[in-house]
Amino acid sequence: MSAHSIGSATVSFGLVSVPVKLFSAGESAANISFNWLHKKDGARLKQQYVCSKDGEKVEDDDRIKGYKLADGRYVLFTLEELKTLEEPRGTGAIEITEFLPADQVDRIYTDKTYFLGPDKGGERAYKLLSEALKKTRRVALGQWAARGKQYLILVRPMDGGLAMEQLRYPEELRSIADVPIPKTEVKKAELDMAIKFIDQGTSEEFRPQAYKDNVRRRILDQIQQKVEGHEITEEPTEAPKTQIIDLMEALKASLKGGKGGAERKPAKRVEAKAAPKRKAAGGR
Repeated sequence: MSAHSIGSATVSFGLVSVPVKLFSAGESAANISFNWLHKKDGARLKQQYVCSKDGEKVEDDDRIKGYKLADGRYVLFTLEELKTLEEPRGTGAIEITEFLPADQVDRIYTDKTYFLGPDKGGERAYKLLSEALKKTRRVALGQWAARGKQYLILVRPMDGGLAMEQLRYPEELRSIADVPIPKTEVKKAELDMAIKFIDQGTSEEFRPQAYKDNVRRRILDQIQQKVEGHEITEEPTEAPKTQIIDLMEALKASLKGGKGGAERKPAKRVEAKAAPKRKAAGGR
């Protein structure tokens, strides 16, 4: 099945322009959403805006956006004024400004990824950029003006095509230096054992297909059980077993378990039990 374009843009480097189409590189399937309903009649509930000062319900025409200042006051903006604050050249222009080795960009900067495909008339220039990046082992860094904003982006070659990664700006990132990490010593024997464990569990290639979202599958299975009229009851949780406190003993026990550490028991499943049959109206 062919992918569906979610937009178009123009990649420019030097005097070369490459018309492209944007495609989503993935779709999050992790979230299973549940709606709030009225318990009495099962109708969907609607959200309302309520004034925090007088408790009154506020209609759309009476709402206005504001920017909160450090002293707690708000600067008010109309929708027309907010429009003027947006990136005026939000035309989908992807402007390449420099090229650099791919390993120079830390993965912490990556926010989301798009696939780029050649648009009409841009096939040769598209292929040229893809091949040039691949041969030089470089990625292209630039900015993308879209949706009223300007994004930091990286374009890299991928399997004969191009992928565009939307990056975070430095001010959008926190520093690990802000995380409290107490100073402690690592014993050589423990380090050697940990390295041995890593070597034992090392794979030569990335195989994401080997992993499944078992929690999502379990939830969907339970939803189906409810659809079929079964009740969902959870089994009692077993008391936690005694943990190995000694770090060296824990490492040794992990190594004994083979590749990937000690063998783990599968998590307890939530069993579905048949709901009791209801008596027909008027029956005994």
